[in-house]
Amino acid sequence: MASARISNIQNVPKKPAVPPPIQSAAAVQMRIKSSTNTGDRLSQTKSMVIPDPAQSQAQISRHRRNQSQHNLVGISGAGHPNSMKGEYLNKAKIADGGKKLRKNWTSTWVVLEDSQLLFYKESKQEALSNLKPGCKPEMVDLCGATVEWTTEKSSRKHVFQITTSCGQEFLLQVDDYPTICKWHDAIKKTADILSKTGKETGKCNLRRSNSSEFVLRRADSPVRKEVRPENRRSLIFKLNYSASDSADKNGVKNRLKKFISRRPSMKTLQEKGLIKDRVFGCHLLTLCKREGTTVPKFVKLCLETVEKRGLEADGIYRVSGNLASIQKLRFIVDQEEELNLDDSQWEDIHVVTGALKMFFRELPEPLFPYRFFEPFVEAIKVREHAQRLQAVKKLVHQLPKPNQETMKLLFRHFQKTLTKSSKNLMSTQGIGIVFGPTLLWPELDSGNMAVNMVYQNQIVEFILTECSQIFVSEDK
Repeated sequence: MASARISNIQNVPKKPAVPPPIQSAAAVQMRIKSSTNTGDRLSQTKSMVIPDPAQSQAQISRHRRNQSQHNLVGISGAGHPNSMKGEYLNKAKIADGGKKLRKNWTSTWVVLEDSQLLFYKESKQEALSNLKPGCKPEMVDLCGATVEWTTEKSSRKHVFQITTSCGQEFLLQVDDYPTICKWHDAIKKTADILSKTGKETGKCNLRRSNSSEFVLRRADSPVRKEVRPENRRSLIFKLNYSASDSADKNGVKNRLKKFISRRPSMKTLQEKGLIKDRVFGCHLLTLCKREGTTVPKFVKLCLETVEKRGLEADGIYRVSGNLASIQKLRFIVDQEEELNLDDSQWEDIHVVTGALKMFFRELPEPLFPYRFFEPFVEAIKVREHAQRLQAVKKLVHQLPKPNQETMKLLFRHFQKTLTKSSKNLMSTQGIGIVFGPTLLWPELDSGNMAVNMVYQNQIVEFILTECSQIFVSEDK
């Protein structure tokens, strides 16, 4: 039995030996060259065998999920150089067939095909796999379309507009600038290629007037829709208006530029009487020079009226008058009409005092000029009374003549008001609170409003208290 088994084994045919793979000389040379580097360890494995580039094959993704997604993206036209996979963008449709629509931004899944732009309402998976039946995307034909950036159609940033040949207008936007640039360039390139190809083949001929009218003509469709007689007039009007729309805008701009360049000067208008010099808001020096006085006439008239019939009024200068009546009085004064403050319509003395306070508040430069604000603050900070009086008196005498004379008349009027304090219930402190911020304020607000207000009130109170000493030299 043993001898029989041995004979059978010997009779079994032997398998031919598999020859080793033949490596090219280049492959062997590359292996030797790469092994010269220090630290490289070569092992006799299959990775050392460098395949022939002529026999290399395209790498195939073996992952089932990736493979299915690549197959489904076939809607984007894998062979087209400008096709793009879907991505979420913000879309707004602002015109359809030349008719303007209300802008409504929505997040849309956008896919670029060979010659179309697809807008999906569903999510990414549903848009790509088309699992939901009956939910077709909105297709936009890019043949003859224009793509351009816009900043006028939306306040959002990174917005470009797509205008199709059939009068549709879309806005696309996303906050990421590289992403929106990528889509803008791809869509614009596709539209340009399609427009050029369509013109050569005669399938995409356009006539544009502006965004409100687009007419698409195809060489293979000779049938034209007739325009009804009743609609012909409106169509002609639309075309004429569209063609002249941009020209009208440019004409208006040019006319405005010419008008502004040829407009007369303020001096010329004043000489012709078209613009009258105002009293309220006029500089004190200019107003006194125009009137030929050192104290404005309106200030004198108001003070005389208050002294005649308002010194005993409760809360004089503290109580506000009717604002409408004050504005009416101001308008009459600015128009240089005859003003009679004894008229019945100015019976309320608080209207007169309110107009007087408004006059001083609206001066371009306060009664205490800007350059004197800090010196007066430093003078009022002096602790010794005599030195403080001399410092304030020196500053008052340095004021311009109209400011000095108006201040003297005004503070002497305040002294007369205080003589009736038992009836009008006004005090030195009350007048300082009312007229401190009205007669002086800093040119630049440094943020210390509360501190400045304290000094303003103290300066007015001190001058009112020492009025006879400050203005005594001019009386003599």
